[in-house]
Amino acid sequence: VQLQASGGGLLQPGGSLALSCVGSGFTFDDYAIGWFRQAPGKERVYVSCISDRGQPYYVDSVKGRFTISRDNAKNTVYLQMNSPKPDDAAVYRCARGFYCNEREGLSPVEFDPRGRGTLVTVSS
Repeated sequence: VQLQASGGGLLQPGGSLALSCVGSGFTFDDYAIGWFRQAPGKERVYVSCISDRGQPYYVDSVKGRFTISRDNAKNTVYLQMNSPKPDDAAVYRCARGFYCNEREGLSPVEFDPRGRGTLVTVSS
């Protein structure tokens, strides 16, 4: 199982960024995929997930600003980041799970242990 995140970079005020998560080694469209982030000195936290059927879910802090989507033909999940805030700066990683919903987010959470994530910085 491989899950590789990419697309990080500098987010400027009013700008946008699109992250990608490409999965391989498993039947991608059978799984929910989620995004997590970890800021320096802080714990990793859940951000958003999308079910195998394409239903998106978000934590409150990114609702209305981030959009998650998936293209099963490309084994890819995207996270479109708009209207950035300083707290959005972090290393973003993706993971797979059997399901995701509003209450639990992604479950269970399985990261690719070799995945390093992608760094997003936010300029002030």
